[in-house]
Amino acid sequence: MSVTDFSQLAIGDTVVEAEIPLSRASLVDYAGASGDHNPIHWSERFATEVGLDGVIAHGMLSMAVVIAPVVEWIGDPGAIVDYRTRFSAPVHVPDAASGSPATPTATLSMTAVVGAVDGAVGTARIDVTVKSGDQDVLSRTQIRVSR
Repeated sequence: MSVTDFSQLAIGDTVVEAEIPLSRASLVDYAGASGDHNPIHWSERFATEVGLDGVIAHGMLSMAVVIAPVVEWIGDPGAIVDYRTRFSAPVHVPDAASGSPATPTATLSMTAVVGAVDGAVGTARIDVTVKSGDQDVLSRTQIRVSR
């Protein structure tokens, strides 16, 4: 379905479901790209010293990997008009027990559902749920798209 075909969208339609793997290598790659080298994203010792249960993913990394499947569904990154979320819990990314640091050790499960359609304006609101295990990690996530 194309974003220009809003007539086929109905409130409650699931438009995207995805499982997004994360690894310690994902965190290192994101740190290099973003410049965010905070040790809570790579040092187990430091993360636990500041009260975390272990190394956590960057919040903006979580946002980025969640919007990517929605952009793929739409087919045009320019169709994203607005994107908002609340960080409700950290995404823990344990070190792999063995092997490559690129071995996924955490998964974000996301489901994107049509929350509203405004045919007159040509926009739709996509409501997204994001979990890591049983924990909601992003809440009130909404993506407004335009045709």
